[in-house]
Amino acid sequence: MQTIKTTLLHFKGLKKERVSNANLSKTIFLGIALLVLNNNEAKAQLTATGQIRERTEIRGGQGTLQKDGEKAALFNSQRARLNLGFIGYRFKVFMALQDVRVWGQDASTINRTTTEANNGLLLHEGWGEIMLVDTTSTIQNFSVKLGRQEISYDDQKVLGGLDWLQQGRRHDAIVFKFANKGWIADVGAAFNQNKELSAGTVYNGVPTAYGAGTNGIGTQYKSFQYAYLARKFFFGDVSFLFFKDDFNKYSNVTSGAPAVTTKVYGEGVWSRNTTGLYFNSTITRKLNLTGSAYHQGGHDKDGRAISANLASLTSTLQVGRKLFVGPGIDYLSGDDGTKAVTATTDNNRFDPLYGTPHKFWGSMDYFYAANGFGKQGLLNYFFKAKYNMKDNLTLQLDVHGFEAANTLSNGAGGKLNSYLGTEVDMVVKYNMTKMINIEAGYSFMKATNSMASAAVKNVTNPDLSPQFAYVMLNIKPNFLAKK
Repeated sequence: MQTIKTTLLHFKGLKKERVSNANLSKTIFLGIALLVLNNNEAKAQLTATGQIRERTEIRGGQGTLQKDGEKAALFNSQRARLNLGFIGYRFKVFMALQDVRVWGQDASTINRTTTEANNGLLLHEGWGEIMLVDTTSTIQNFSVKLGRQEISYDDQKVLGGLDWLQQGRRHDAIVFKFANKGWIADVGAAFNQNKELSAGTVYNGVPTAYGAGTNGIGTQYKSFQYAYLARKFFFGDVSFLFFKDDFNKYSNVTSGAPAVTTKVYGEGVWSRNTTGLYFNSTITRKLNLTGSAYHQGGHDKDGRAISANLASLTSTLQVGRKLFVGPGIDYLSGDDGTKAVTATTDNNRFDPLYGTPHKFWGSMDYFYAANGFGKQGLLNYFFKAKYNMKDNLTLQLDVHGFEAANTLSNGAGGKLNSYLGTEVDMVVKYNMTKMINIEAGYSFMKATNSMASAAVKNVTNPDLSPQFAYVMLNIKPNFLAKK
């Protein structure tokens, strides 16, 4: 408080002396800074946090099988974030500036005449939220949130922030949010364009300088609309989701000699609808069940009719004071590999939209990640264990059995074994302090020839024993925290 009083007295003194514009600006800036840093009320409204996350990875078949004899990849990637938030009367604002890169990706000194092409620096989040009811209202929350934002619900199986990926995931969207007496209701929408246009609304689904889409889909939605409804009960949480994402229509045009076929985008969209339920229930004091079921309909990005399903059930049992274990199963439908796919046949492949696949389908990211894995869907049988050795030290072990959810074709009229492989993931997490975390993981898989086949990963002469290891340092400072 003494610093604030000194600052205010200094401002009063400005009336009695002549100062330059530059000195006045410096004084005002200093005064605001001191007020923010010393005034408890202002400090409660302002948040300033950051993140430095370094991850060293050894990839010996992560994402897809390597060919036998290929050497493992070794690299270090980095995420740097600066998060600023402020809460005012009936509004909130938040910005997260992010830089993501691999060490050595950029030259150590950059010629000013060249153009930086890596695009590591971007705005991860930048949104404002306006409260639509006054603080005297009995409604807990009714607001509208606009701008670039993460959209995450429930266990993040279909909508999540994908924090494992250094870039994360965000959407440019508007979301109306309601919460009261245990009920939560959100309604959101997005509408994408490649750039400012003078006419039309055609969108090619490929943002400039960035990879498009998720789960190997190769294109980004033109728009989406969704509704989310959740309720807290005495036995747990139950929620309902309806999500419709739209893809710009196109036609294939062949021209030239030799003939070249290209996509020509036009007006209109194909719409994909995903509807489902999620629950998280405490059956007994030590037993928890989490489950979900979704149906996908409408049309895919190529205009094919969709009829696909997802069903999931996970159990967690507390054994003693420190050990948590439980089996589970995921089912994601797929196409019958023995039947030809045409423009008129249904697409039976469930796409888990914009979720966090790394959390569910193995740390090696073979399924529903950036690399595609075929069309036959997935059965994931798993057993997970977590042991809290100390308050700041956790050990995790996950074992997955992966199987195609539908028939695999050998390409010659026959069928392949549907079992794809067994994966074991081990992770150690150590909290050095509240702001410093160290994590290390090791994964290995015993893959089958079916995993390497043209119907799944399409790797000739594969190494069927892939491995993956990483070490990650995560520092998350709170710049306004008291010492």
